[in-house]
Amino acid sequence: MHISDPIYGAFKVEPVLEELIGSKPVQRLRGIHQGGASYLVNEKWNVTRFDHSIGVILLIRKLGGTVEEQIAGLLHDVSHTAFSHVADYVFDNQKEDYHEEIYRSVVADSEIPWVLDNHGYDYQTILYDEARWTLLERPAPELCADRIDYTLRDMYVYGHISLEDAHQFLLDLIVVDGKICLQHVTVAEWFANTYYKEVIGLFMDPLNIYGNEMLARTLKHALEKQVLDRSDFLGEDEEVISKLKSSQDSETHRFLKRLHPDVRLEEDQNGYDFHRKSKVRLIDPLVINGQKVVSASSLSNEVKRIKHETYERAMAGVYVKHE
Repeated sequence: MHISDPIYGAFKVEPVLEELIGSKPVQRLRGIHQGGASYLVNEKWNVTRFDHSIGVILLIRKLGGTVEEQIAGLLHDVSHTAFSHVADYVFDNQKEDYHEEIYRSVVADSEIPWVLDNHGYDYQTILYDEARWTLLERPAPELCADRIDYTLRDMYVYGHISLEDAHQFLLDLIVVDGKICLQHVTVAEWFANTYYKEVIGLFMDPLNIYGNEMLARTLKHALEKQVLDRSDFLGEDEEVISKLKSSQDSETHRFLKRLHPDVRLEEDQNGYDFHRKSKVRLIDPLVINGQKVVSASSLSNEVKRIKHETYERAMAGVYVKHE
């Protein structure tokens, strides 16, 4: 099987990856939007968890990662609920890791263990020890395939960087002792700026914040009125929307009507309707400096400035007023 992606190109993948890509848990990710409610208020914000998962496989493969690490990369988001991180707001999960809390049960209740066993792999060894996979995941602020892919993908699809920009960045990547590094500090500065656009310009865009907040309130209400139950969150986005629309609860319908692309908003710290802080997401890539690997901020005041500004903006949060 060949799979292709506009950022990484085309690759032939092994039968185990082919079967996993075709499995129900992975195919469900086609109906899970990466940005939660964002597509409901801006139809252009439409990257899916499936797009991202395929990208993570290909990036790990491009960096020389094993088939086992590619499997872990493909399946790392398989437990994301409908509307992704909106579930964290609904269930008051401050760490924004609800999908990680339910990961083992989602995997165990699916066909994934059978598929992996059929190809001679132990699913628990591959999927339940993420720390083994240093290309897939690293603690912030380091680079990892997950963090790189969602940043490049969102910024490319939404028109903030060109395909040439993404390719030039990828050419500078190098793996040292299992960790993803960059060869030039100027490239680290470019990625730090691009990541800032992602976490501040996109994640904390008032329209994005509004959409996720309004949807979270809608879903909380629907749970309270038993229009939904928790199991519905393991469906796709539009399946949940359809269930909300078909309900007999008038308040649910009033909530839904607030989610549309023509909403008018402004940031106002005094007369705001709601305030939302974002999870602090920082980046400080490792860079080759002579014979050593060091953090980019130790070489670049620009990276240091961006880290500080990102932290301050995330801590301050966004004050949104609905006109």
